[in-house]
Parts: sequence; C-alpha cells; structure tokens
Amino acid sequence: MDDIAAVDVATLETVDLAGLQRVDIDQVIAYVHDVGTAKLPEYMDLYRRYLRQRWDVYDLDFTGDHEDWAAMPADAKNTFLQIASGFHHGERQVEVELGPLFLGIPENYKVFLSSHLEDEARHTVFFDRFYREVVGLPGDSIMEVLDGSYQWISETFVGPFGLLSYLTDQLRRDPYDKHLLMQYATTYMLWIEGVLALAVMKITLGYARDQRVLPAYYAGFTATCRDEARHVQGGMRYIRDLLDEDPSLAADLFETLKTVLIMSSTSSRYVLYEPLGWSEQQVRSLLMEQLQKKMAMIGVDMPPDIAAMVGKIDPVLAGG
Repeated sequence: MDDIAAVDVATLETVDLAGLQRVDIDQVIAYVHDVGTAKLPEYMDLYRRYLRQRWDVYDLDFTGDHEDWAAMPADAKNTFLQIASGFHHGERQVEVELGPLFLGIPENYKVFLSSHLEDEARHTVFFDRFYREVVGLPGDSIMEVLDGSYQWISETFVGPFGLLSYLTDQLRRDPYDKHLLMQYATTYMLWIEGVLALAVMKITLGYARDQRVLPAYYAGFTATCRDEARHVQGGMRYIRDLLDEDPSLAADLFETLKTVLIMSSTSSRYVLYEPLGWSEQQVRSLLMEQLQKKMAMIGVDMPPDIAAMVGKIDPVLAGG
C-alpha cells in the first residue's frame, strides 16, 4: 500500500481513484464538515462536484487485497466483516429506497438526488466485488452475495433501516408530507449517512491505513466516503431548508433522533472493536462527535436528553 500524505482541499476534491489510495481518511471525513451553516452548498453545485468526482468501480484491482485478507488475524477479519456487512446491505437498501423521495423534493434537489442514487448503485457493486474477490463469498448474483454476508448483520442495522423502509412506504403514499420528509431525511441523511456511516468508515479505513493493507478497499471506500460528503451536505441543506420553511418541524427531527437512539441502545451481539484498534467507548465518542457536527451544520442545538441517549447506545454500526 502506498504512503499516506496530507493534501489540500482542492486536491482532495479532484484527486482520482488511484490518488485516493494515498489520502488520509481522516481528511476526507473532515472534508464533510468544511462548510458552515451559512455555506452549505447548493444542490446544483453538489451535482457539478459529482460529475468531477465520479469513479469507475471496475478500475479497482483486488488482487493484493485478497493476499492481505488471507494474512489478517481471524479476530480482525471477524470485526471487519461485522462492520463492512452493514455497509454492504446499507448501500443496497438505500439504492432501492430513494425512489419515493424524488416526488416531494425541490427540482434542483431531484437533479442532485439522481447522482446520489447512482453513487449508491456503485457502492453496492464495490462491496459485492470486495465480498466475492477478497472475502471469497460465493454467489451468481448480487442478491446471493448479500445473503451470504447477512450472517454478520446486527440489530442496530435492522432498527434504523427498518424505520427507513417504513418511512419510504409512507412517502410513497403521501410524498409531499413535510413531517414525513423531515423524518426520512433525519433517519437517512442525518443518522445513517451522517453519523453511523462516517463513524464506521474511520474504523475499517483507519485499520487498513495503519496496517498498510487492503489497498483497493482503501481506495474504493475512501472514494465512497468522498461521495458521502456530497450526500450528507445535500441532506443537511435539505433539513435546514425544511426548518427555515417551518421551524415546528424541529419536533419531527428530535423525535426521530430519539427513536433511532432507542433502537440502538441494545443488541444481542457484542462486537469486539479492539482487534481493529478501537474500544467501545471510543466508538461512542465518534458517534457523539459526528452527531454534534451534523446538528451544527443545520444550525440546531442538541437537546440534553438526546446527548445523554448517545452515551447509552450499543455501537454496532452500519451505514449506507
């Protein structure tokens, strides 16, 4: 794996897939928050950024990753798979659940959301290739490989994504309901993408960086993180626009956050993060940090009761 080097924002925005293998994931995660509430990008600016940053998932060569994976300790591989499987299924689920959102959002957001959907399809293929070519899961179709990785999925995936499925169906029935739109955006753009995904990325990518392993995974998942930066900034822009239009929608924001936090407060499967260099408390701190940053992006103070709930969750993570 190539050496990691610090880059400026201009380079980070334009570097190609091969170059992303040499970019520190911490910089990419920080890049998500390089905008303040007064400077959240316009949807069409995000679409133009997508056109510059899109990448070909078939340009990745997983040969070296397969060799690295075979040499990794068993406990590290198990923790890695418990985390990666949340993304494997999360990317696919979002790919099929963005549809109803298109109907009730502004026209400019619809254009950008079309790029978001294409990103999710690419991310689904990325994880399909990783599980086939590196982990060695069999399957003649994307669904068969998804079935194979489901054994590592936890309740903290099922809860938020189950809620997202419910809200998707409700939006299909009433796509212009602002309360539903706020609940959907909070569940997906703020919590799943903005908190869970960005926290989890740091764990597996940090391990690959520090151990100098899995170069194709590192490049592809770092590119995925850069894609997520656009998604999260667009989602936070939409939440803020909803609140500007109707401040009372903050009640939906807070209640939805409480719901996903309750769902995440218990699990029957314990994950050992130590093999990847993390403790459970460090993961909780990551979650709190990401939630605080998202609330700052939309210009809303986090209520004390919600902050207290973050400290009680079981950090078995997923993303999409």
